[in-house]
Amino acid sequence: MVQSPGSADIDILEKSTVFQGYFRVDAYRLRHGHFDGGWSGEIRREVFERGHAAAALLYDPARGDFVMCEQFRVGAYAAGMNPWQLEIVAGVIEDGETPEAVCRREAVEESGRVISDLWPIQRYLASPGGTSESIHLYLGRVSAEGAGGIFGVAGEDEHIRVSVMNEGRLRALMDEGKLSNAATLIAAQWFFLNRERILTKWRGE
Repeated sequence: MVQSPGSADIDILEKSTVFQGYFRVDAYRLRHGHFDGGWSGEIRREVFERGHAAAALLYDPARGDFVMCEQFRVGAYAAGMNPWQLEIVAGVIEDGETPEAVCRREAVEESGRVISDLWPIQRYLASPGGTSESIHLYLGRVSAEGAGGIFGVAGEDEHIRVSVMNEGRLRALMDEGKLSNAATLIAAQWFFLNRERILTKWRGE
């Protein structure tokens, strides 16, 4: 089996910032190794830089309920999909923050819930062909009692509707293809694949 190229098999010829706004776009001129041991010619790639994020599916193991968020997303609108997305809590990782701290902060800001335990799921790349953004994904243990209402940080123009959803409803939405953002879909799939293990641990504590 031919070994895959590694980070040493990338030759950066030039890197420049071609756009700087709320987000940044960097342009690269580079060469990279091929699987046959050769090298590519010079290629140009643009990378959308928006930082990294953390997200958590909030779950109450005692009740078997999830706490979900719904808010407007302009990217979904631009894609011709439902712009009011059903989501899990999420936020950008600021300098000096840990992904776990982001999940705990966003749970309070976006849903009014306090996370008592975090279960790491996966770190994944949002779209590695065009952005460096990665998402640290978790299952967050909360109490769903009394959850619901409108939340969000007014200064960030957030207007988030929070609702409680049982396992059957979330599973049905997943099976019907109605979870259309990656973090929510991946977290839901992981939960249902690992449900027995999760309940054994969290209901046994």
